[in-house]
Amino acid sequence: MTSAHIATLPGINPNLPAALQPLVEIAYNLFWSFHEPAQELFRQLDPALWDRTGHSPVRMLVEITGDRWQALALDHALIAQIHQVRDDLHRHLADPAWFASQNIATAPGKSPFLAAYFCAEFGLHESFQIYSGGLGLLAGDHLKSATALGLPLVAVGLLYRHGYFHQKLDAAGMQQELFPPLDAPRQPVKRVMELESGRQLTVGIHLPGRKIRCAIWRADVGTVRLYLLDTNVPENTPEDREITANLYLGDQNRRIQQELVLGIGGVLALNAIGEKATVFHLNEGHAAFLAVERIREIRERTGLTFDQAREAASASHVFTTHTPVPAGIDRFPASLMAHYFGSYCEHLGLDLDGFLALGRENVGDKTEAFSMAILAIRCCKFANGVSKLHGDVSRRMWRDIWPMTPQDDVPIGHVTNGVNTPTWVSPIMGTLFDTHIGTDWRTTPQTPASWSGIATIPDAQLWSARNACREKLSRFCQTMAGFGRTGGTPGHIDPTLLTIGFARRFAGYKRGTLLLRDADRLTRLLRGEPGKTTGGVQLIISGKSHPGDSWGKHLIRDLVEFARSDKAAGRILFIENYDIDVAREMVRGCDVWLNTPIRGLEASGTSGMKAAINGVLHASILDGWWDEGFTPDAGYKIADNGIYPNDTPDDARENFESDALYTLIEQELVPDFYQRTNGVPTRWTSRMKSCIAKLAPEFSTNRMVAEYATNYYFPAHAAGIALAANAFAPARELADHIAHYRKHWPSVRVKTTEQAPSAGGDAGFTLTASIRLGTLRPDEVQVQVYHGVLDAQGQINHGVSAPMTCKQPLAGDEGSFHYAGTVKSFKHAAGTRCALFVRVLPGDARLVHPFVPGLIANGATIFLESRPGTHQQPMD
Repeated sequence: MTSAHIATLPGINPNLPAALQPLVEIAYNLFWSFHEPAQELFRQLDPALWDRTGHSPVRMLVEITGDRWQALALDHALIAQIHQVRDDLHRHLADPAWFASQNIATAPGKSPFLAAYFCAEFGLHESFQIYSGGLGLLAGDHLKSATALGLPLVAVGLLYRHGYFHQKLDAAGMQQELFPPLDAPRQPVKRVMELESGRQLTVGIHLPGRKIRCAIWRADVGTVRLYLLDTNVPENTPEDREITANLYLGDQNRRIQQELVLGIGGVLALNAIGEKATVFHLNEGHAAFLAVERIREIRERTGLTFDQAREAASASHVFTTHTPVPAGIDRFPASLMAHYFGSYCEHLGLDLDGFLALGRENVGDKTEAFSMAILAIRCCKFANGVSKLHGDVSRRMWRDIWPMTPQDDVPIGHVTNGVNTPTWVSPIMGTLFDTHIGTDWRTTPQTPASWSGIATIPDAQLWSARNACREKLSRFCQTMAGFGRTGGTPGHIDPTLLTIGFARRFAGYKRGTLLLRDADRLTRLLRGEPGKTTGGVQLIISGKSHPGDSWGKHLIRDLVEFARSDKAAGRILFIENYDIDVAREMVRGCDVWLNTPIRGLEASGTSGMKAAINGVLHASILDGWWDEGFTPDAGYKIADNGIYPNDTPDDARENFESDALYTLIEQELVPDFYQRTNGVPTRWTSRMKSCIAKLAPEFSTNRMVAEYATNYYFPAHAAGIALAANAFAPARELADHIAHYRKHWPSVRVKTTEQAPSAGGDAGFTLTASIRLGTLRPDEVQVQVYHGVLDAQGQINHGVSAPMTCKQPLAGDEGSFHYAGTVKSFKHAAGTRCALFVRVLPGDARLVHPFVPGLIANGATIFLESRPGTHQQPMD
């Protein structure tokens, strides 16, 4: 940051004694949100007030009375505890951690590495409700792990005056929405001030016919600075002050206004503050307008063309998509885009049609809506899904943007989501871990070695901890019932019964009512079998539906209606107003975490990861993260009826998968849980140990953020710096070279391809090809062979590419060249079919990847004879 702007703390209770002043520093850094001793410190100040304030340290500082402060100031043990927590904070802020070992080079005269993470919501703590659900919690955990790794990162979001909404169920079980104010002055945020004027710093954004002001606030998450924009300032009209009132509510007009503030306003805010980011991470398409604003800025500073500026900017942009279906992406009609960008696009050097083409899959279809995800894809050189399966789904979903490119080569990778371990591990389990495996799991949770001693925990102690967590959840549920937050469902949870948790957004594809499909069978499961010593099952359910989602609201109503009925036997509890507080208690206290999405429609999911690190066993359809996380010794899978492209009702699927779910509970969960040796279910505790040891390190956001840094941030940092060198000369040259490719690419083709057994015998075969390049030179292109096994549709599945070498020009055919290489043998089962083809791609080393839409030339496919039992290897 520059010295021109500072963030100031609001005035805190003047009655706070000097000995307690460190509490202010602690309260205004959200380090406390993932540091249990800090939370315990504030809880001790006034346990009842701690609960009434929603566990908010800042509100505690404001609302505790003077007499209470004077008494606390005399508590020497408390003072020592305050200093210990403050010292913990200072050590955290000073720790260079993992990033210090990465040796990230910075070009002379260029800014050091700094990532800017843009997201529409951040779920950091239940008392700071600027989040809706999984996307926000993922973003909050991302920031927490970034500071734990010492990664230089700032973040940008919006300060919603009413947050999302609070849920209340009416007498019929239908969701009602409440919108209490966020009360920003009592949140862990600080105003960013102009040093000269003493006023809060604002940035201006042009909207049609007017300019709005956005105030800038800052929240600290360890070393990470989170900047939040707010249009609720006196300079704006009453209507414009409402732009940042609510999260994800309102019509498309309000949504596009919010995304303009987030994307364009966010870039302007970082510039005004002096944060010189070198990498920009768009966490979902809501932030995609930041990409065009950066292109505009570069053009304004340098005079580059749009294409040149886009090459310069997009090399340092990373886009993460969280949506597995196009319908889930923000899409705006052309008329609305024209209203907001009619004059703006002129600053990009584009006409309106050219600008709208950036957000269209088919650039020639002028009736296609403008997609924020496609805008992000076209303006980011790095893109990823959020699980391995979701990466496959995303490549299939967006493959038409890269015509003739094999699906596996579509340049969208994946980084599987994770969770922030200190935030979600129960103190009960944490104490058990500290005793038996040491404390490395707290500082390096992404390292398998940190969890290697889990198997040594005695079964009886592990089971005792599980029982204690379930009992704590039971008390929490009773408290919620006492507050009238269980929707009329029974508030008693039996701490001895197998407890299954289901909590998530209520959307059709998540199928919250799959368990209700056979009500009588469910009733038998809940009650247990008469005459047997094993007990039944109890369900704890929570979740909100988007206010505009009538289907989701009716799913909640149907569940609550059943839970209130005699058939439920008092063993289904619905907790209203699903938030971080409810999630934390549920993922720590349940025995099983249930997930029933339609396979292929859940991008990742993280609630099951939070449960797993507590030894709560996951039972799920193999979708999202569980598709790669499942092993039989660490959890359970629900048999599925295949992958589906949408949530269209399908009775055959629902019947098959609900039966599979009932069968799993009847034949595996109940017997494993209730079969005891000396009071301990040893098969269950064995699975708990495998669950923690295998899943905790793999699905940690420390692993996730380090993977983003290594595979995306650092390469984007290097590429952005390289293209910006010498007043952006490399970006100019690269864009001009791509234009040169486009002009001459129609002449490029693979004329012939031939293959023959290699001289080495049956180890493979030689491949030759004649390639016409026209006016392009061999050093401007790369020629590859792409080969692999054919799938049922006759397409090469998970193909392998390798380079071919230019040998000499073809005599008598100017512009044509002879290429050759050797392909080693394939490994595949008898009867499978293999194939290969030769392709030509751009060969400019300045490209982040060679897959430029429209610049690929494929030769004819050659089908190969089956050779079972041999190895598929790349070409020499």
